[in-house]
Amino acid sequence: MRQMAHLGRVGVWTFALDQQPAARAKELVAEFEALGYGTVWIPEAVGRDALVNSYLLLSGAERIAVATGIATIYARDALAMSAGWKTVSEAFPGRFVLGLGVSHQPMVEGMRGQEYGPPLTAMREYLDQMDSAPYFASPPTVEPERVLAALGPRMLELARDRTAGAHPYNVPPEHTSQAREILGPGPLLAPEQMVILETDPAVAREIARKTLAIYFPGLPNYANNLRRLGFTEEDLTAPLSDRLVDAIVAWGDVDAIRTRVQAHHDAGADHVCVQVLPGTNIDDLMRDYRVLAEALL
Repeated sequence: MRQMAHLGRVGVWTFALDQQPAARAKELVAEFEALGYGTVWIPEAVGRDALVNSYLLLSGAERIAVATGIATIYARDALAMSAGWKTVSEAFPGRFVLGLGVSHQPMVEGMRGQEYGPPLTAMREYLDQMDSAPYFASPPTVEPERVLAALGPRMLELARDRTAGAHPYNVPPEHTSQAREILGPGPLLAPEQMVILETDPAVAREIARKTLAIYFPGLPNYANNLRRLGFTEEDLTAPLSDRLVDAIVAWGDVDAIRTRVQAHHDAGADHVCVQVLPGTNIDDLMRDYRVLAEALL
């Protein structure tokens, strides 16, 4: 294991905790810890504030880490992000990872009413501002950790040079292999992997397509990354091709899910963030995470 071994080899990626009352969300994080998952990854879009939510969830358990997947740089200025990062890191030493990302133009301009800048330049300048931001509160006793939501080669290089590593989303193991080559042997590589415990191909792909419709074709960063991997406009046109669906979403029995997670590890991942679909019913979601814990951990 490379850096940040405290994250474990397998974690949970989910938006479902936002749909639960705060007290229940904390209980679920404690259960994830008891099951053996190393980290809970949470998004930031139109739900709870990512930094406040991280503090909330961390207070519900003793060892498990929480990571933002991702906190968008357009949600708060660099000084505020730096202060929040250090506040949570000081309160929970070694248990918080700040995942940063540039989000997507439709979300930044359409929902936030801000101008979406060139992603690489915007992130580089934001990191510069974070690094120079003053902070006069009690500092973390353990070095705070951050990673980037990196897909393309240049953002992966920035993650390698300026942060602890990368958290790619919506990627197959082929991307993990390329990302590891760019990052080199040291930095963390923690790809997200959607999974469905369903053996009927038609049912599984229908569930997968409903989720992927959120991302394709409306969020161009993901589509552009898949084009670099050889996917065509036909693959990316609704309804998404079986080839694309099967590459992004692992479905089948427990062995099929285990095989896909292992494929990421074999390709160079240190930590795989497993997102169970559809994720709309918390009881079904937890049932599947319990089953997968026995197989993956």
